[in-house]
Amino acid sequence: MFGTLPNSDWLGHSANGRAIAERPAGPQVRRWQRAPTRYSLIGSDRSGGDRMPSTAVSPHRIEGLDLLRGFAIVLVLLRHSWPQVFGGAGIVGVVVFFTLSGYLITGILVSDVRQHGRVRYGRFYRNRAIRLVPALAFLLVGFVIVEGVIDLIDTRDAVWRTVVLAATYTTNIPGLEPTSRSMTHLWTLANEEQFYLVWPLLLVLGIRLRRLRAVVLGAAVVILVALAVTIVVHRDDLTFLYTLPTTWTIAMVIGAAARLAQVRLNRIITERRRPWVAGGAVAGLMVLVFIPDAKSSLIVYAVGGVLIGALTVALIWYLRTIPTVPSIAKPLLGLGVISYAAYLWNYPVTFWVRDLAPNSWPWIAPIVTIGLATVSWFLVERPFNRFKARVTHPTAKHQGLAASPSRS
Repeated sequence: MFGTLPNSDWLGHSANGRAIAERPAGPQVRRWQRAPTRYSLIGSDRSGGDRMPSTAVSPHRIEGLDLLRGFAIVLVLLRHSWPQVFGGAGIVGVVVFFTLSGYLITGILVSDVRQHGRVRYGRFYRNRAIRLVPALAFLLVGFVIVEGVIDLIDTRDAVWRTVVLAATYTTNIPGLEPTSRSMTHLWTLANEEQFYLVWPLLLVLGIRLRRLRAVVLGAAVVILVALAVTIVVHRDDLTFLYTLPTTWTIAMVIGAAARLAQVRLNRIITERRRPWVAGGAVAGLMVLVFIPDAKSSLIVYAVGGVLIGALTVALIWYLRTIPTVPSIAKPLLGLGVISYAAYLWNYPVTFWVRDLAPNSWPWIAPIVTIGLATVSWFLVERPFNRFKARVTHPTAKHQGLAASPSRS
């Protein structure tokens, strides 16, 4: 279906994050293994031939990546509760999530192509829906109760419009923003779902044409040109750019490119260099966290997506290989596991608590958020993840690996 795809090392990750060799089975894969290696995807082997990137997807969560999710969601919580102190934390957290999502989703797609000769779109979107929709539906039920029935912040008239926009993942489209302020954060989910619609098609196109490098670079150029145009057009009100579909999507492309180029990146970011590179990345991200009024900064919009995306890749390269997470980091690991629900609930909870307790809301909102996210995880997300595992791998028990969607 895709022509001659090159042979490669089949390198995945074990449950503890260490690399393991894994050889797929099946007649389609064996045909590819006999195929000549002519066309480059991104990386190439030492002989000059081209190779598919490592594609095996771990059946287990990688603790190091949950740690990264925990780091990102903490930044979001800090920004929503103390915006005057952590001016850039929300942007950093969101872009970290976007980059991680692009990295992991691309791994799933390329693994599908490698093992089955095609992207199984039905399976891919079914799994995305099972992973993402139940927790969102749980949030929307709470939203309808609080703002529709109780009408806590006097937004009852906006409830159903907001629910429709949230359910259709269109809250990032100019002119269609929810009229309830507590749900404006869902623009990030819309960005990510739209990426899921477009990126598999571009990936398949690149493989079909044997021009994957050109397709990835072309996507990046289009996004950056669109960003430049919007900066020029809206230079008098840069905050308008914050929720646009094109503003931060470059981070997802960077994450995807890193997944495709991991053979080459492994040679650059060697095992010895990874801790130092990761330490520098954390330092760089923390500098950005404290940028005042980041949503109005021209520099942040111009280079923030690329810079934060690159720093996140450096962190991914280290965290995906750590064997265990230190005990001191376990709370952050736990936050990473519930990060999707925490993101969903934190922004509306911040509004609701501020209305009920205006003098104490900065401290209460994160606590209430973590409580609701924990309920969501055990009551909604974990049962549906188990269901997804049963329908995806009927003969094995698996947990999903894909990234929690991005958050703001």
